[in-house]
Amino acid sequence: MESPIEVVRRFCFAWSEGMEADALAAFFTDDAVYHNIPLAPVRGREAIANNFVTFIRPGPPGVEGLDLRIVNIAVDGPVVLTERVDVFKLPDKSFEIPVMGAFEVTDGKISAWRDYFDLSQVTSQLG
Repeated sequence: MESPIEVVRRFCFAWSEGMEADALAAFFTDDAVYHNIPLAPVRGREAIANNFVTFIRPGPPGVEGLDLRIVNIAVDGPVVLTERVDVFKLPDKSFEIPVMGAFEVTDGKISAWRDYFDLSQVTSQLG
């Protein structure tokens, strides 16, 4: 079985490779929680997949691609911390957002993912 840090590295890389929402959601346990801290948490693999669709739908106003670039990564048992620069690719521009992420991995699957970032940086770029 992959180590927690390997699971998280592969998951972040999958975003950059343009993996579809259902395939990304397959990294999660059935009862996982995904929480962009400025927003409400999303519970369950199916709800997480639906949430991902809002980030990767093609064409305006959607994001055409999202690269999760890991700057630093650390692990303590099942918890993996990532310092990242997330690069959002829109039809007419790209922008970068600094993000700190905390992942909890259980039996080779992500059981929790929390991202900490400044929501106003995202909304100002999408507006």
